[in-house]
Amino acid sequence: MTGAALRLTNLACLRGGRMLFRGVNLALAAGGGALLTGPNGVGKSSLLRVVAGLLPAFAGTVERTGSIALTDERLALDMEAPLARALDFWAKLDRADGQAVARALDAMALTPLADVPVRMLSTGQRKRAMLARVIASGAGVWLLDEPGNGLDTASTALLGAAVAAHLAAGGIVLAASHQPLPIDAPVTLALADYGEEAA
Repeated sequence: MTGAALRLTNLACLRGGRMLFRGVNLALAAGGGALLTGPNGVGKSSLLRVVAGLLPAFAGTVERTGSIALTDERLALDMEAPLARALDFWAKLDRADGQAVARALDAMALTPLADVPVRMLSTGQRKRAMLARVIASGAGVWLLDEPGNGLDTASTALLGAAVAAHLAAGGIVLAASHQPLPIDAPVTLALADYGEEAA
């Protein structure tokens, strides 16, 4: 995972004729974390999707070193498959090592649910499963969109521990949240400061 890097230069995003943000600059090296803050609708999710390459930037550039894993409101797991098999499908596509899924299940306290069909998981368990998918990917850059939503106190602590381990291993985390997270993110971007009203 060494060598992960992320740089945003003068990034801008236009959606539906509205400039969500402009002039966003961010540089993260291996082990670096950043938190995007602001109310709903300010462009946090759009910025993550631009970084992931799922939305075009209106202006500016995104430079990435290392693979990317994104978690957002979409579960992206086979609802009929047992949890472990559903995660293994993505881990194989990501060319993760053979123990990646077991480690991810353990990290999110989901090992006892490995053989349970995804459709039978509770809301909080599905959220942890989404995070397990990111962990199992082996990606150097994690993009986490509202990762604390639907998590109880114990699960939020698991999230914090997983992020800390990822950063300690040389990974990068860019998280968006409107609520406090147990994430060591030395850099905080208040995205409302980059919107049209702030221009």
